[in-house]
Amino acid sequence: MSTLLPEPVRRTAAWCVVLLLVAGVAAVAIWLVVTFKAAVTPVLLALLGTALLGPVHRWLLKMRVQRSLAAGLTCAVILAVVGGALYIVAKALIETGDQIVASLKQAATDLSDHFGAAGTSLDDMASNAKDLFGKFGSSAASGVISGLSVVGEMIAMAVLALLLVFFFLRDSDRALGSMRSLAPRGTADTVEAMGRRAFGAVEGFMRGTTFIALIDAVCITVGLLVLRVPGAWGLGALVFIGAYIPYLGAFISGAVAVLVALADRGFVIALWALGVVLAVQVLEGHVLQPVIQSRTVQMHPAIVMLAIAAGASLAGILGMLLAVPVTAAAFGVISELRERNEAVESSTSGG
Repeated sequence: MSTLLPEPVRRTAAWCVVLLLVAGVAAVAIWLVVTFKAAVTPVLLALLGTALLGPVHRWLLKMRVQRSLAAGLTCAVILAVVGGALYIVAKALIETGDQIVASLKQAATDLSDHFGAAGTSLDDMASNAKDLFGKFGSSAASGVISGLSVVGEMIAMAVLALLLVFFFLRDSDRALGSMRSLAPRGTADTVEAMGRRAFGAVEGFMRGTTFIALIDAVCITVGLLVLRVPGAWGLGALVFIGAYIPYLGAFISGAVAVLVALADRGFVIALWALGVVLAVQVLEGHVLQPVIQSRTVQMHPAIVMLAIAAGASLAGILGMLLAVPVTAAAFGVISELRERNEAVESSTSGG
């Protein structure tokens, strides 16, 4: 009976079936992530690390370095880069953290003098920030109560993710072959193209976001240093971390910088700090994002915010960090399917 249907109707039906299959796979994937979060999280982190430093591994292979040695050297680069970045960020936050918190409390007190109860609530929030973060961290750690257990779990997760990065890099040449062998008959090319597109989207997002985060942090830190805002290095570290959570991270880190400037340097310097933050955001939105991430999947801001909210509900802060690259990979798959469907339609209509 299907042969009696017009060709456009058959193509539409086939496209609907594909979308239903993709939605079903996505639903199962989300269930698996929630159920096996402790096992899935290192895999996702390893994929992000592989995407970020994959070019280093490929460069080493071009230099005729043996695959296992190249993967090991790339993991060493990961340790050096991530460890160095964490050291710089932690050192800056430790050295200036008390000063930033004190400035936020002072800003809340100043606001309470002008806005009454609203400012008082801000002061209470600043005073109880440690308790709030502790409660949020405990819920995100899947019920782990002991602080020592949390640290041990994080270390074990990081070690597992690093080992997975090594194997992902070393055996990357076999991944496509395995993917093609598991694909249904006649769909190997499509599955391979979808895999390449998804990983390419994650790779572009990670490299582009890291570069943009570094530029944002340097520009804002320099601006705050020129304005002699206290805790400039720690605020720059917050900007760097916040850049990995699009829109929301930039808003929070920028607001903290302006409040600190307001408390310690007054209203005029706070306006200058706000101008610096807005200028960097304009530079990012109109220059850096279009140039650096022009080849990655472009998503509407509303979709990004919904993805961040969903990630936060599933896995807390870690979910917020992973939400956008996972969504970028999904959009890459959808874009590949759409382009292939359009190519089939154009060839059919042309024939």
